[in-house]
Amino acid sequence: MVHTWASYLTNQHHIPVERTTEIGEDLVQHRVREGTVLKASEQVDRGIEPSTEAVKGLLRDAEVLHVDASGLRVTGKLHWLHVASTDSLTSYEVHAKRGQEAMDDAGILGAFTGTAVHDHWKPSCKYDECAHALCNAHHLRELRFIDKQYQQSWAKDMAELLLAITAAVQATPEPAMRLAPPELEAFEKRYDAVVQSGFDANPAPVSPPEGEGRKRGRPKQPPAVHLLIRLRDFKGEVLAFMSAFRVPFDNNQGERDIRMVKVTQKGSGGFRTLEGAKRFGRIRGSISTARQHAKNVFEAIRDACDGNPFIRHSRSACNAFIINRLYLLLS
Repeated sequence: MVHTWASYLTNQHHIPVERTTEIGEDLVQHRVREGTVLKASEQVDRGIEPSTEAVKGLLRDAEVLHVDASGLRVTGKLHWLHVASTDSLTSYEVHAKRGQEAMDDAGILGAFTGTAVHDHWKPSCKYDECAHALCNAHHLRELRFIDKQYQQSWAKDMAELLLAITAAVQATPEPAMRLAPPELEAFEKRYDAVVQSGFDANPAPVSPPEGEGRKRGRPKQPPAVHLLIRLRDFKGEVLAFMSAFRVPFDNNQGERDIRMVKVTQKGSGGFRTLEGAKRFGRIRGSISTARQHAKNVFEAIRDACDGNPFIRHSRSACNAFIINRLYLLLS
């Protein structure tokens, strides 16, 4: 039971190891050693190993996958926390790098054939076996910045258009899985017109003649042009949510999953070892998945300590998911 409590406090509530030992002393008048707290997480990590691999398999088979990454301090150096998740499954990977090598090592995106939702991080776009959808919450923030900072009316028009499409999607009754063709065509025409008005407001700079201070390379583009190029070249990925309702408007799922784990860095300042950070990521992925299936977290950790993880293999995970959804529908 001591191992369960120790792992519960450090991994679920992001309490640093030293403070966890203090809590034990205050509650039961017995100070648990720091080594015992660390061993508790090691025990849970061993127990959830089948679950960790099963979740990765289910994520590879998902229709829609949220992916994101954020910086994490490990041994005093910048590392990266990568997440791949759905509304019922979560997997974390801590890696020294941020790009494709890290995502390959995570073992999910390389075999994924559904739709990956992300914020246009270029390495994510390199996976061509799957479709892509871009986070429009990011676009709304960028459009708001351009509207306020540069007073460009096209940015406000685009933000209003994206929200209007979202409202149309939400107002479409089931069992429709996409907007009707006339609506799709009308929204696409409005989209193209707004993008063109943006380029009209940001004409390409005229390069000076040779010998008049011309610099090598391409001239630096302002933020508005960078965004316009993305909106133009990735139109299908921006508007994917209106062509397939299973694709969400934004990547809030991935961002929430990243935010929850980053809390522990605020409390402890970072991780002492890379293996400790990786272990924490695996346990947090298991905890997140258990919570998404309405499983009591303390019980899930206790069962993992006993060698009985919540998910043992992909089929049991699917069954647990179905049972949970039926329970929620009937309750």
